[in-house]
Amino acid sequence: MAKTIKTKKRPNKKKKKLYADERIKIILGITTIFIAAFLTLAFISYFFTWKVDQSFQFSKVVSPAEVSVENWSGKAGAHFANLFINKWFGIASFTFPFLFVVIGFRFFNLKIYSIRKSFKIAIIGTLILSVIFGYLFGNSNGYLGSGLGGGHGYIIAQWLNSLLGKIGTAFLLLVVFMAFIILSFKKSYDWIIKISTKLFKREYTEFDDHYEPNNDVKKQEEVILETQKEEPVDDNLVFTTKTVEKPTQVKIEPEQLVEKKPDSTASEEEEEGIELTIEEKHKEEKLNGKFKNYQLEDYDPTLELSHYELPPLDLLEDHGKDTNGEIDKDEIIANKNRIVETLANYKIQIDKIKATVGPTVTLYEIIPAPGVRISKIKNLEDDIALSLAALGIRIIAPIPGRGTIGIEVPNQKPEIVSMRSILESKVFSESKYELAIGLGKTISNDTYVIDLAKMPHLLVAGATGQGKSVGLNAIIASLLYKKHPAQLKFVMVDPKKVELTLYSKIEKHFLAKLPDSDESIITDTQKVVNTLNSLCVEMDQRYDLLKAAHVRNIKEYNAKFIERKLNPEKGHKYLPYIIVVVDEFADLIMTAGKEIEGPIARLAQLARAIGIHLIIATQRPSTNIITGVIKANFPARIAFRVSSMIDSRTILDSPGANQLIGRGDMLISTGDLVRLQCAFIDTPELDRITDYIGNQQSYPTAFMLPEYVSEGAEEIGDVDFSKRDPMFEDAARLVVRHQQGSTSLIQRKFSIGYNRAGRIIDQLEAANIVGPFEGSKARQVLFQDEYSLEQYLKDFLDNP
Repeated sequence: MAKTIKTKKRPNKKKKKLYADERIKIILGITTIFIAAFLTLAFISYFFTWKVDQSFQFSKVVSPAEVSVENWSGKAGAHFANLFINKWFGIASFTFPFLFVVIGFRFFNLKIYSIRKSFKIAIIGTLILSVIFGYLFGNSNGYLGSGLGGGHGYIIAQWLNSLLGKIGTAFLLLVVFMAFIILSFKKSYDWIIKISTKLFKREYTEFDDHYEPNNDVKKQEEVILETQKEEPVDDNLVFTTKTVEKPTQVKIEPEQLVEKKPDSTASEEEEEGIELTIEEKHKEEKLNGKFKNYQLEDYDPTLELSHYELPPLDLLEDHGKDTNGEIDKDEIIANKNRIVETLANYKIQIDKIKATVGPTVTLYEIIPAPGVRISKIKNLEDDIALSLAALGIRIIAPIPGRGTIGIEVPNQKPEIVSMRSILESKVFSESKYELAIGLGKTISNDTYVIDLAKMPHLLVAGATGQGKSVGLNAIIASLLYKKHPAQLKFVMVDPKKVELTLYSKIEKHFLAKLPDSDESIITDTQKVVNTLNSLCVEMDQRYDLLKAAHVRNIKEYNAKFIERKLNPEKGHKYLPYIIVVVDEFADLIMTAGKEIEGPIARLAQLARAIGIHLIIATQRPSTNIITGVIKANFPARIAFRVSSMIDSRTILDSPGANQLIGRGDMLISTGDLVRLQCAFIDTPELDRITDYIGNQQSYPTAFMLPEYVSEGAEEIGDVDFSKRDPMFEDAARLVVRHQQGSTSLIQRKFSIGYNRAGRIIDQLEAANIVGPFEGSKARQVLFQDEYSLEQYLKDFLDNP
């Protein structure tokens, strides 16, 4: 009977920790910068002291103390300077100190240039410049021994001279040098074209669809060219211009030399002289064509918090370090024998068995003998659990895509999967997902990472104390370790008032809330209803932006906005992802019912494309809580241990969650059912993460959601316009200009409080400038342009 045991080798992190030590990096950085300064000083000194130091035997760096040199860097400096400048590459050797500077600054996390590109350019450039200087100067005058090109440059240049001659060598070196410059520096081609244009005096007086003036174009002036009669250079050649109706403003074609035909009329015109006026437009005047050389840099949404740093992994603990991770082979063999024995008691023969050891569960894959019915093995689930004396036995018959039957047996000594091990894994750190979430490890000890943007919503359920809240924290921590505050916002709903309060420290970085809300973590049921309806308003507004931009989803929209293809003056803006986290959904349904389920269902159905994603958790997975509408719009579901098979079917549409062992053991359904051990992150770790983020520079306020007034809100009363707000007229112009009657717009643009902005909106409604409140829809603006508004305000303010 065959037996295969798969083990996973623990990676050796000693080398990684060595380079992660900041002290080592600082020492290496200082050392490389010192080497760069030492070589630079030695090279510069060599130009002044090489003749005096000729008597020094450069091969003997270690010599008696009484032997002295004049080089500023001592004997070692004299030796290396002679080696690099005289024998090797001449003055091109100064590229080597530059390389050390680039490497040294990288140790201090300062990138002045790419190391790989620096090496490529420096090495190739050194060889080419050495030959060029060797060709130009050689050592005919004995300067610096082998000349400015060094020994390498001199020898190669002499060989090329003998092979191609001096003219051929010069042409070859010019071509090689130009090719090196063009291939190494992106802007060099445009610079060469610019210089060539100036040399050949090419003049452009009109712009095509792709021409664009350079940034350094000076203010253009009117140029008046007067062509007067002079002695002709050649009787058979004249300059011609294009005839136009107005002689004072003419369009001149590029000057061409044409052959002159004997004509008396031409001679008369030459005697009279023609005065030509060229009027060139100011560089700031708008051009109809697109620009050729000038291009705006891409918009950077992180620029406002450009110094923000992602949390380091050192804030997390490695909870699994206390376990040695070794496989208990005796336990595996004993379980295998019991499984085989139990099946044999029921006359079920198997051909092969294989064990895959995971953090908390070992999967035994068996291949039954021909003729054995799968259902017969499936019915023995309780008997196998009895023989193994273990809880949480689960039989997968068959395992999809493998053609085997799986029996999952809990380990006697389960291993803790730390959040740090997930975040520092290659799978997570190199993930290109939009919203990467590291959930934990599979039975085969593989890190499991999913993309929330593709899920697009997540339903989490499980009994109390089985790891549900830890799972939510693991999801949130994954996103905090991947995203900048400009790219992601959270709306956190915590009816229990104690689970998500830690995240209030990062309110101004990552949280979103209603304009009139004092607390960033929403605990009041009515505020939850208002917030969810406000998110529906935000969703509708975002869809309007996508429609105007002719794109289908938030990823395409943001890409277009970053490339500056969308005009902010037309209401376009960078859209961050919004993640709605609800910790106890059952409590909300019990207290608010349809008021909660309605906007939740609408967001779940429509909000995927515009970057609003829902994560809903509950400890009561009953059918009156997780309704058919909710399940239909939440294809991705996570189930921790539950008490009954009915609850498991309610969450996953299949049994299995009732057979989990708890403490983070979970099943995730995204089409296929996968068993995971959820990553563990403790409260002190979350404290350190939120403190680290909260202590950095933040936005002035939290991200403000659109205003929402419930249907039961009181109607606006009479407004005394004699006591109207001083900003009334400016606010009227603002809402007409943006065609958006919003309290949050006025609050944001004028930097005023929500209550004052609300009173201004009431006054605008009473003045019939904006329409009444229409639930989740934005207020209608009753004026289409500012001109008609100004006429109305003039009459209205005179007779309010």
